[in-house]
Amino acid sequence: MPIAKKTLFISERDYQSLLPLIEKYDTPAVEALDNELGRAKIVRNTELPVDVVAMDSRVTFIDLDTAEESTVTLVYPANSDIEQMRISILSPVGTALIGLRVGGKIDWPLPSGKIRHLQVVAVTQAEKIHAQLA
Repeated sequence: MPIAKKTLFISERDYQSLLPLIEKYDTPAVEALDNELGRAKIVRNTELPVDVVAMDSRVTFIDLDTAEESTVTLVYPANSDIEQMRISILSPVGTALIGLRVGGKIDWPLPSGKIRHLQVVAVTQAEKIHAQLA
């Protein structure tokens, strides 16, 4: 089970959209997501802090052990595309990042037994991403 260093925040919209995934699948990834949602603070869509990783947001994080920085967009499984750095919420990293704020850290156990230490360094919400592309 991951160990978060800060409170997780999930918007009502994301929470309601993610529940069907939990109900549909029975995998370790879904169990991990269910655990994360279970300990998250659910907030109104308009009250979600702008620096929180949400669905369809672009997030930059750093692996604290390797200093490797990555930028990904967190998406639903059907929209994942690793070549475009669109990672599924059901991937280990996707589940680890959801709900974290900029500066938030999480220790995430991998199937290999190793633990990744991640820290969020930047978040761009989906609405801002779309506005930048327009």
